[in-house]
Amino acid sequence: MEQQNENQLNIELSEEIAEGIFSNLAIITHSNTEFVLDFIRVMPGIPKAKVKSRIILTPEHAKRLMLAMQDNIEKFEAVHGRIKTQDETPFPMGFGGPTAQA
Repeated sequence: MEQQNENQLNIELSEEIAEGIFSNLAIITHSNTEFVLDFIRVMPGIPKAKVKSRIILTPEHAKRLMLAMQDNIEKFEAVHGRIKTQDETPFPMGFGGPTAQA
């Protein structure tokens, strides 16, 4: 008889979600109980952009996400070299709303 791990989690990924959503801007806001990550696609020359996806996390899960991202970026850079970032934002940020942090 096969013994199944009690802590095993079966995750289902629909075809629609598997396609993903492209985002080139993330706006992060928080309260004392949650972090809200809004993922936005900004198009050059268009002064309006829509939130394409919103993820709401508990503070603990937000920190776990940050640590997982750091770990994955380190692994990526070990194989592909340092990821270069621009000091200046390549598109205007004067769209109103909360201050962007990405």
